[in-house]
Amino acid sequence: MSNQRIKTPCVGLCSTVYGDLVCRGCKRFHHEVIHWNGYSEEEKRAVWLRLEQLLVQVMAAKLEVFDAVRLRSQLEQRQIRFVPQQSPYCWAYQLIARGARVISQLEAYGLALLPEFRDWALPELRDAIDREFFLLSEAHYERYIAPRFLRDGMTRL
Repeated sequence: MSNQRIKTPCVGLCSTVYGDLVCRGCKRFHHEVIHWNGYSEEEKRAVWLRLEQLLVQVMAAKLEVFDAVRLRSQLEQRQIRFVPQQSPYCWAYQLIARGARVISQLEAYGLALLPEFRDWALPELRDAIDREFFLLSEAHYERYIAPRFLRDGMTRL
């Protein structure tokens, strides 16, 4: 695996250029995408932490990571990029995002689907996870970010 640190949540599928307020690729807010390179390390950590918390919430509702050491080993062996400091549930997302069409036994990777998802095909589950992660990011934006922008805009008028 490359020793290069993942420096941005960007996955190369930016939808903010088409006017989305939340990127459908990385799930960052449009202003975070635009200003990322100007952010301090603390600001970047705050964005990474929010994304991690939302993704873990989605993943933990669908599967269990029962062997994080095995999962990490498999990711490294298959050269799938992941952020070692993040939760193993984020690692599991990287595995499913990259290997949904070729993985036949999740248990070999230290993962087990929860009972209500055991009959799902992995590509279908991957798409559902991505959709839910996006919806949570969008809801977070609408609840905590958009009202502030509206309020701040009103005081400048």
